[in-house]
Order: sequence, then structure tokens, then C-alpha cells
Amino acid sequence: MNNDEQHAAYTVLGLQLRSPLIVGSGLLSDQARNIRQLLAHGAGAVVTKTIFPGCEKTHAERIYCIDTGMLNNTTYSKRSVADWLTLLAQFKREDLAIIASIHAATPEGLGELAAQVAEVSDCPLELGISCLHADDFTEDTPERVDAYARAVKQRTDSPFAVKLSLGQHLYERAQAAQHSGASALTLSDTVSGLAFDHDRQDVALGGVCGYSGAGIKPLVLAAIYELRRRGLDLPIMGCGGVGQGRDVHEYLLAGAQTVQVYSALHQDMFGTLKRITDQYLELRQVSAKRAMV
Repeated sequence: MNNDEQHAAYTVLGLQLRSPLIVGSGLLSDQARNIRQLLAHGAGAVVTKTIFPGCEKTHAERIYCIDTGMLNNTTYSKRSVADWLTLLAQFKREDLAIIASIHAATPEGLGELAAQVAEVSDCPLELGISCLHADDFTEDTPERVDAYARAVKQRTDSPFAVKLSLGQHLYERAQAAQHSGASALTLSDTVSGLAFDHDRQDVALGGVCGYSGAGIKPLVLAAIYELRRRGLDLPIMGCGGVGQGRDVHEYLLAGAQTVQVYSALHQDMFGTLKRITDQYLELRQVSAKRAMV
């Protein structure tokens, strides 16, 4: 594989990335050590765990693995905003490719948080406003997306993505994000899922949680494909069910600019990241050779 193949640039949110594979927001990106190591092992960028003002943990955050992925009841970062601002300033000095995931209870609060981040870092943002199982969740509407995106745009020049979930009025919500100043979309956040713990004969994790994994990939691919078919030209970070290099390739074929991976990394985090990256690069090389024939 030649040098150009290994170091092709991918662009999103003003970042020039050597890999289209971005580590998504979650428990694994709540630790500075993990973030640095994931970047060192080939991630194009890492999205932080969602920074949330006044976040209070009222339950133990857990994951529950099933055949097609995992359920989780995690919400926002355990770290305070002050801790994150210190870390983001450090990451800036180290010139690390970081995307700060942020959320707040109100659009005005999110605008204020975005401004605080911009004071210490020039990193782009991801608005984590669509976590289906968060305590403060309100069903997404185009009006809600507009309010959050517009509030951030009014307080900072930092490029930002809006993370959306699959569901009703997706095209209208995507349009609202674009018209309100978003530079990209992340699609999709987790979807609602339920599993039973047969040893306990009870619902796993206490009820409906966020589901991620292979089962949602065809749904997200279809959603991205349909958004492109309807003319949406906003860059998209495809997210959901990435566990092989071919998953990355298929997201790019569907119309995504970059791809987020998360759930698969809960098993052999760094080894899995390297395997997926290597598989994708091999597929890319094969596709390039076929195109030349």
C-alpha cells in the first residue's frame, strides 16, 4: 500500500483527518488516557463523552451485551465542566483531533457552554441533544433542533455537528440543523431497545435503554441514502453498527463523509480500532485498483 493510500485526507468540521474513522462519544471517551491512546492507535478524531452542566449521576452506568450489539443506560460525562475545560485546553496544546460533545438543559445553556469551550479550545463541537434515554430527553422536532443549533451559532464561530436519532421528520430536522448553522450531522444516536436477563427473569438494565450495534446499521445507511436522495448536502458522520472495514466503506458509499465507531470498541478497544482501520484501507486499495481497470 503506497503512502498516498495510507494518508488520504478526510475533512469534517474543519478537521483534516488521516482516517475517516472517528471514535464516537461514550464511556470510553470519558477518560483522557483513552482519548490519547485511541488517537495514537489510528483514530482520525475522538468525540468526548457528552459534557453537561450540573450533571448528577442518579444511577450506575452500565452496558448489557446482546448478540447484535449492546444496550446502555449511560448519559452524560461524570466530569464537571471545569474539568473538561482544563482537559480541552491541554488537548489543544497537544494539537489533538478532538470533537467536544456538549449538551445542556436549554438552548441558552448550550450556547453558554459552547462559548466556554471556545474560550479554551478551537475544537469543533457535536451537539448531543438526542440521547433517547436521558432524564431530560424531549422528543426531537425541527423546532427543537433549530433552537439548540441557533443558540450555539449565536455564541461561537466554532463549527459544530448536530447529533440526531432516527425517527420521524428526520429530513426536516436535518434541514433545521443546516439552516441554523450546523456544519455537519452525526447520524444516528442510539435507538430505544430492550432486553431480558434470563438469569434474573427481569428486564436488563431496569428498562428501555439505548441500543447500538449491527442491528441499526441498515437503518442508518437507508436514512443517509434517503437524505442524499432528497438533496441534503450537509456533511454527515455516519454512526451505528461499525465493526468491520466494510462497514466504513458502506457508510461512505451511502453518502457519509466520515464514520464513527463506538460499541465494537468495548471488546479489545485498540486492537479492534486497528483491525477496522486496516480492513478499510485494504478495501480502499482494492476499490482504487478496480477503478483503474
